[in-house]
Amino acid sequence: MLEIRPLGLDGVLEIVPKRFGDARGFFVETYNEERFSEAGIDLRFVQDNHSYSAATGILRGLHYQLPPRTQGKLLRVVRGRILDVAVDIRRSSKTFGKWVALEISAEKGNQILVPKGFAHGFVTLVPDTEVLYKVTDTYSPEHDRSIRFDDPAIGIKWPSLSGGFQLSDKDLNAPALAAAEVFA
Repeated sequence: MLEIRPLGLDGVLEIVPKRFGDARGFFVETYNEERFSEAGIDLRFVQDNHSYSAATGILRGLHYQLPPRTQGKLLRVVRGRILDVAVDIRRSSKTFGKWVALEISAEKGNQILVPKGFAHGFVTLVPDTEVLYKVTDTYSPEHDRSIRFDDPAIGIKWPSLSGGFQLSDKDLNAPALAAAEVFA
C-alpha cells in the first residue's frame, strides 16, 4: 500500500501512502512499521515533531545531528506545500555535497524519508504550512548542527519567491559545508 520512489541519493525516498477517500474526506495510514519493514525501511522512530510556518518563504535548515545522536527523518505536510531538500554530508560517500529536492504537499499526501548522514531543510511555498515529522533519535542540543542554506559549493536551487526567505539567526549564521562538522 506504499508507493516508494528513490530520489537519486542513497536512502532518500519519496513515499506515497494509499489514500482511501469518499464524499466525507479520506483516510490514510501514514506510517506502519510492518509495511515499511516489508519495503526494506527498518527504522525505529522515537519522537514526532510539528512545525508551523505562517508565511511563504520561511526556510528552515539545513539541519542535522552529529553521531552518536544522528537522526533519520520521515516528513510529511498536513497543510500547505514545501520544497524539501536533503544534502549528503557523509565525507566517505561518492555523493558527498550532492542534494535532492522534492515538493511535498498536503494535497498530494507524499512524504520524504531522509536517512542519517544527510542535512535537511525546507522552504514553505504557501502560507499557513504545517509539517509533521518522525525522527529516529531525540533532539540533542550538543549534537545539533547546521549548514548554510545558500552555500555555493552545494548549489541548491531554491525557488525564487517574491518576498524572499525568512530564516532564524541560527540558519543565517550557519557555516558553509567546507567548514562544518560532518560525518566521516
